[in-house]
Amino acid sequence: MAQAQTLTDAQLRRCLKWCQMRRHSTRDTTIFYVSYYAGLRAKEIAALTIGDVYDEQGAVREQFVLDAVQTKGAKTRTVWINAKLRRQLEQYSSTLRFTGVNRALFQSQKGGAFSANTMTQLFLNIYRAAGFENASSHSGRRTFITELASKGVSVRVLAELAGHSSIQTTQRYIDVNPQQMSAAVELL
Repeated sequence: MAQAQTLTDAQLRRCLKWCQMRRHSTRDTTIFYVSYYAGLRAKEIAALTIGDVYDEQGAVREQFVLDAVQTKGAKTRTVWINAKLRRQLEQYSSTLRFTGVNRALFQSQKGGAFSANTMTQLFLNIYRAAGFENASSHSGRRTFITELASKGVSVRVLAELAGHSSIQTTQRYIDVNPQQMSAAVELL
């Protein structure tokens, strides 16, 4: 099976533009942001609750912990929220009814929580509509890891952020492109 496509800045903007034209634009844009800016899997995004991301006053947390049942590897892990994701989550909070901390963060069109499969299908719909045949629900995650690696973040930190127990797994996520190689040799 081929790896999910890693997205360029232009492709990310194209996907975001398409998300913003959808019926549930704030929700879909926020889901896309969580994939790219936090590197979460579709299963993990679907499993998020309001209480995971927002505190009792409704403010976005600086970080949160994914429970073992929410992750692929059945291990807890800390998710860090950067400023761009924070702003999007603040915007998204205006669409939420804070009726319970255990309520799913993202609701499907039918009003229920997304399953891992329906979240995956949402990503496929977004990428297909944007014209990307090789992108999948893992594309945001791969792009997250590749972008951080190209900015010099160590593979050990990347493995922690991704929730990988092995840095060899993390290394398989990192794409190498001509721009990176050109920039690398210019460091000399």
